[in-house]
Amino acid sequence: MKARSLKSRILISFFTVIILLSVAIAMHRMHVVNRNIIDRAQAEVQNDLSVARIIYQGEMDNIRKAFGLISYDKNNLAQLQKKLGLDYLFVAGIKDSGGIKSPIARAALRGKGAGGTRVVESDELQWMGSGLFDRSRIAIKSTPKAKPTRRTEVDSALAIEYAMPLADAAGNVTGVLCGGKVLNRDFDLVDRIHGLVFENKSYNNKPIGTVTIFLDDVRIATNVLDNEGKRAIGTRVSDKVYQKVVVEGRQWVDRAFVVTDWYLTAYEPIRDISGKIVGVLYVGRLEKPFVDLKKNILEVLFVIVLLVSAAALLISYVLAAAITRPVTQMLKATRVMSAGDLKQRVTTDSSISELNELAASFNEMAGKLADREKSLQESSEKMAALNKTYLDLVGFVAHELKGILASTILNAYSVRDGFLGLVNFKQRRALDSITRNLDYFESTVKNFLNLSRMEKGEIAVNKTERQMREDVFDLSVDAFAKGASEKEIRIENNIQPALKFRGDVSLMQIVANNLVGNAVKYGIPGGRIVLRSKADAGKIWIEVYNDGRVIQLEEMEKLFKKFSRLTPKGERTHGTGLGLFITKEIVEKHGGRIWVEPRKEGNAFIFEIPI
Repeated sequence: MKARSLKSRILISFFTVIILLSVAIAMHRMHVVNRNIIDRAQAEVQNDLSVARIIYQGEMDNIRKAFGLISYDKNNLAQLQKKLGLDYLFVAGIKDSGGIKSPIARAALRGKGAGGTRVVESDELQWMGSGLFDRSRIAIKSTPKAKPTRRTEVDSALAIEYAMPLADAAGNVTGVLCGGKVLNRDFDLVDRIHGLVFENKSYNNKPIGTVTIFLDDVRIATNVLDNEGKRAIGTRVSDKVYQKVVVEGRQWVDRAFVVTDWYLTAYEPIRDISGKIVGVLYVGRLEKPFVDLKKNILEVLFVIVLLVSAAALLISYVLAAAITRPVTQMLKATRVMSAGDLKQRVTTDSSISELNELAASFNEMAGKLADREKSLQESSEKMAALNKTYLDLVGFVAHELKGILASTILNAYSVRDGFLGLVNFKQRRALDSITRNLDYFESTVKNFLNLSRMEKGEIAVNKTERQMREDVFDLSVDAFAKGASEKEIRIENNIQPALKFRGDVSLMQIVANNLVGNAVKYGIPGGRIVLRSKADAGKIWIEVYNDGRVIQLEEMEKLFKKFSRLTPKGERTHGTGLGLFITKEIVEKHGGRIWVEPRKEGNAFIFEIPI
């Protein structure tokens, strides 16, 4: 996280609180506005739908009442149709019942009047004549958010129809008188609903309320306007509304996109006398007036919150400055102290008591740090002198012992091997023990000498191109062959003869001697030592494996530490604990790394260096 100044933190904290409070207040106000404006308006739309339904059903009741007032004259149907204000009127005898397409007329043949909404198909419209077929045809228009369709035209009609049974003198039903109004392009009904419900009001030249009658999903009578300002006949209902109202048969009471704008809407299905959904009745109020009202209220609220936030921010700035001024002074003092000037002090005249106490504690701390710095400097000088003496002593002793040991070892081996006269068996065993101890002593001296050079930084890596097997590991294998032979250990040198590397051959010889020497030292009698190599991706891997006790996981972290060695319980193994530490340092000076991998019957020490 990005660090900021204390003043910024305080200001950001105050500002965050102000913003959170403002957002909380704004959300509460929005909830209140939605509940009191949008939600209430949506509830009113649902009431508007109830009124529209009453008017729609009243149209059916008016036709039924008109049928009850007429006197039937079969010779004057045209005059009777005109008197009733119907789009069609026909008589069907009981003998023709099989050919009657109207389910309402078939219901009236049972002896009781029936009425309702039904779909009149195109062939029946043509049979009815009077231009009903041409009037009912409506081209389907592409409508945003409507479900996809391949239909291009509506050639059927939605009609409100009533049928009255006709009886003879004996009271037997002889036929039916059936008539109705076609709703396709019948704007009188939707305009009447609009006038009664919405009082013909408009907003920005758009009707504030809209009414529509759908045949299936197509508008056949509406006062909804399209982009050209004409009645949107032939446009279709949105897919979401269609699924809920027509497919599921439930009301939709929610906002919906209607042709060109968003409306607060209410839809309900129109069913025929069998209960089948044949259309939709819709009313809606234009959402924009309510959205604009909500926007105006929220704009006023935003201005109020902005003014209050600005005042709170100004107050918080003054408060933050009073708090941060002494802290800033203390920060500058710490920077000066970190540069080495421990005499720096800060004033304690702040108006905030806690900050004065902090400043006094800071000055006290600065004084103690100055005293401690002086003490540490004296101790450091003493330690540096002691460390130099230690390194010089180690180097001197190791160097002096190295020369003496070379002569002693040469003489000891000469006596043991009979170059200076014959020795008996007991004398040879004693000399074997002496030479082994001298070999260990020589190895120890070399390790201390290397340690001294390493810690003084006197070891330089002089890189040349050499062969890993011939120039390094063959020499180590030869050097430790006698010791391996005494323990009956078989050495397999499988390092690739042509494998070359660029490094310091003398330092790499130390690495090889330590790894091969440890393999012989810790290898089990009769076991084997295997040397392997691999080159890939610009690196060389060398593995030195020996049969022996498997190193445990908890022991691995000790392996490459200075003066640390593993001495298994019940075993006595000499060593300084420096060999692997020096090996690790040399490998890392060559840009590589070294690790150990326990195997089933032994351990493999592996190092990698760049070619």
